[in-house]
Amino acid sequence: MLAHITIHNFAIVKTLELDFQGGMTTITGETGAGKSIAIDALGLCLGDRADASMVRPDEDKADISTTFSLKNNHAARRWLEDNDLSDGDECILRRVITKEGRSRAFINGSPVPASQQRALGQTLINIHGQHAHQLLMKNDEQLTLLDQYAGHQNLIAAMGKRYQAWRSARNTLKQLEKNKEAFEAQKQLLEYQVKELDELGIGENEFPELEAEHKKLSNCGDIAMGGQAVIQTLSDGEETNAMQLLQMAQQQLAELCTMDSHFNELAQMLEEASIQVQEASHEVTAYMDRLDMDPQRLSYLDERMAAVMRLSRKHQVQPDELYQTHQQLRTELEKFSNSDEKLDSLSQEVEEKFQACLVAAEKLSKSRKRYAKELDKRISASMHELSMEKGKFHIDIDGNPQNSLSPLGFDNIEFLVSTNPGQPMQALGKVASGGELSRISLAIQVITAQKVETPTLIFDEVDVGISGPTAAIVGKLLRQLGKSTQVMCVTHLPQVAGCGHQQMFVAKESNKGKTTTKMVPLDDCSRINELARLLGGSEITEHTLANAKELLIAA
Repeated sequence: MLAHITIHNFAIVKTLELDFQGGMTTITGETGAGKSIAIDALGLCLGDRADASMVRPDEDKADISTTFSLKNNHAARRWLEDNDLSDGDECILRRVITKEGRSRAFINGSPVPASQQRALGQTLINIHGQHAHQLLMKNDEQLTLLDQYAGHQNLIAAMGKRYQAWRSARNTLKQLEKNKEAFEAQKQLLEYQVKELDELGIGENEFPELEAEHKKLSNCGDIAMGGQAVIQTLSDGEETNAMQLLQMAQQQLAELCTMDSHFNELAQMLEEASIQVQEASHEVTAYMDRLDMDPQRLSYLDERMAAVMRLSRKHQVQPDELYQTHQQLRTELEKFSNSDEKLDSLSQEVEEKFQACLVAAEKLSKSRKRYAKELDKRISASMHELSMEKGKFHIDIDGNPQNSLSPLGFDNIEFLVSTNPGQPMQALGKVASGGELSRISLAIQVITAQKVETPTLIFDEVDVGISGPTAAIVGKLLRQLGKSTQVMCVTHLPQVAGCGHQQMFVAKESNKGKTTTKMVPLDDCSRINELARLLGGSEITEHTLANAKELLIAA
């Protein structure tokens, strides 16, 4: 429920703060006073598009904030929790618009995109504008109203899910069939490439190993010469070598150790070094004994590496990446090898998903027809109350599953009416006059609104074209709706205004060349005066005051 709104520098509003109650609230005022301005401001907090013209002249920004009570509003609570924006039993929406046209949106103090405010707003408020009857002539809007009345959210969600699954499978099948010839050509290329790589049979880490072995064999002579030189330096040199020098140093340190114990540790270090040098000499000698100069093996390595590099250049990869390329091409070829089987399997899958769509669509269509009959009776009865005693309303539903399947099923909806005896049922926009269309539209909105879960309903001058006794009935319908839902109604009709549980008055003032709109709640006395003004115009008489009191008593 909408609990509070604060408006600063919006359009011709300087500052406005309002508290709202449950039940039915009517909003009245003189023509041009800006009766819908609070609703326009509220729309911004619900994610409507903002622009610079909304900022009051000579001000830097407009700031609108609304507070909603979330008691019993499970849909809004769930949305806030799912989006990590929950803050207890209240929800605060805020919108700031600068004079340059930039805007910022907030939910419970957290900055959010306007689209999130719009998504949350659908769980908080349902606004019926004064041009709603024009929308009613559109078939898609008629379908939406019927589904809202019937509570088809789950059925539509299931239908949409199955439809998307069918469309996705069907598009995949079409793409496969379209590209079948290209697939065959690509398959032949893959078969040739894989066969060539199979014949090469390169191992996962083979090329680096080939490189290492090739490097070793091609440098055998240099390795042998270098190894022999190392052995001479370490131990086999006739004139001098590392072992001899270490032994001389050890002898010298041994004499120093007898004179100073400080050299004991150094002597130990030299002994270890001598052991290391001796072991290194033995290792080099052993490796030289095992070194095998094999020209045939080197020739094989040359040929093998050349074959690998030739194919790597062909596939535009590094030689050490050729193994992975081989595996990838094999995987792709396996997919192509199963393409015919996949086409058959996918064709069957598409048909199965289509049949699942039809089952969901048939279930949705059956439910629509059941609720359409219920709605036919209720709207026809409401038309009788609204001075169309012989009026009839009917929802025509037809559709071809094979040609008109969509995420919403296959039904085509048409609202048909007959307003006079003997008149055939025809499309809503073709039969009804302006006044009749307004009354029928209002009846449809009031009846369907009773099934909508949003806790606040706003009717913005939807009673245009209605007057006299009919207006009194409209007021009673809205007041009845206000017993279970918060209803706000912008109206110019005293019969409707008097039915409100509370009433607000909008006035426009001019001071020093600047215009300001204000909105105030009316007490009983002020309310009688305002109803008298609506009844009699600018001149309020004892008679109009008495009539105003009667309106309140009747409500």
